[in-house]
Amino acid sequence: MSSVIEVYDFLHTIPELGFQEYKTAAFLANELKKAGFTVIEKVGGTTGVIGVYDSGVDGPTMALRADIDALGHMVDGKLCAMHTCGHDAHSAMVLTAAEDLMKTGSVKQGKLKVIFQPAEELGTGALAMIKAGAVDDVDMILGVHLRPGEEVSMAQSVPALYHAAAERLQGVFHGVPAHGARPHLGVNAIDAAAAAITAVNAIHLNPNESYSIKATRFTCDAGVTNAIPAEATVIWDVRSELNSTMAKLIEKAKSAIKAGAATVGATVAVTNYQSIPAAEYTGDMIDLLSEAITAVYGPEGLREPVKTAGGEDFHFYIKEKPSIKAGYFGLGCDLTPGIHHPDMKFNKNALEKGKDVLIYAVRKVLNS
Repeated sequence: MSSVIEVYDFLHTIPELGFQEYKTAAFLANELKKAGFTVIEKVGGTTGVIGVYDSGVDGPTMALRADIDALGHMVDGKLCAMHTCGHDAHSAMVLTAAEDLMKTGSVKQGKLKVIFQPAEELGTGALAMIKAGAVDDVDMILGVHLRPGEEVSMAQSVPALYHAAAERLQGVFHGVPAHGARPHLGVNAIDAAAAAITAVNAIHLNPNESYSIKATRFTCDAGVTNAIPAEATVIWDVRSELNSTMAKLIEKAKSAIKAGAATVGATVAVTNYQSIPAAEYTGDMIDLLSEAITAVYGPEGLREPVKTAGGEDFHFYIKEKPSIKAGYFGLGCDLTPGIHHPDMKFNKNALEKGKDVLIYAVRKVLNS
């Protein structure tokens, strides 16, 4: 398989959920071996795959990273894996770019590292790869993501895609059970949760800082309808453009949740999880991707950076190793109706452009 579209078409037929990407990983590892890379499989005990090519000449280590997992969608009442976020497209572009770079002898200094990362949708794949040492020797890392049509057109790409920080906040409320005829003897967990939701909705940070927090799940059931429930659980989805804003928002939200529960005499255990950091890029990598996009598309194809409230675990690589120079571009591909939609589709011809942007960027750094 030499065509990026052919690789995409194949990967699209074998979607697998996070940390279960066995067929996907096996295919990618085999293709890397055929291309001449030294391949590490089952990275850190996961389905992660790394390909390494060492030029033998002193120079930086540059990594191309692609996520490989699919999403879970309910179809006819059954959980099915479906590629509706474009990870199969990302893998196809990174793989074929790496193959082309090897065929053309373009890595003349330093090392090229190809990282196929599992479980991006779970928010834990990047951390597993980092823990296994995947980026210990990496000086710079590039990633790519398909973008919806309303953000960027087929004829353009963006040199920096700024994802927001994203977290989940959980409150487990504990009241006192009682008969519905004697509510004064109990503490209603529903009342406590409702008070906490109202308190969180009243949080105000600097309006110049982009953020949002909203309750997205509320579960409570005493088992019957004539009893005061003693336990309830609420989940909040929390997002912020900046990591510093996220820290303030989480702190205020925890205080508000506890105060809300206390107004009715309940207690609450508050935890935050699924923490995804906001994007932080280095200027020289944005410049590199801007140059690459301009070279591939022409000047009219370069769009200004885009901000999105979506999250991406790619940004753990920078958070956990701040010395890494990171770049992440958004590929215009006429994607509709949206990412994570079960009917997501896009113009596959855009993948050729995405592959070429990656090739240009690597050659600029390692072909000296």
